[in-house]
Amino acid sequence: MSNRSISNLLTVAGLASILASIAIWATQGGTEKTHEEKSHGERFGIFVGLWAPTFFVLANKYNEAAVNEGE
Repeated sequence: MSNRSISNLLTVAGLASILASIAIWATQGGTEKTHEEKSHGERFGIFVGLWAPTFFVLANKYNEAAVNEGE
């Protein structure tokens, strides 16, 4: 797998992390749940959302490597 392909995959993973974070946050905050269950859903959504910057930084590094190799 080339550095360019890995960079693209990591960019998609970062975007998916953002979307998953929003989905988790929205679906875990229902009105039928206790305060503790809502809080857990919100924290888990934030946790998943924190993966996105890591994916984007790694994608940038792989993209730089691809440019330097002349792919």
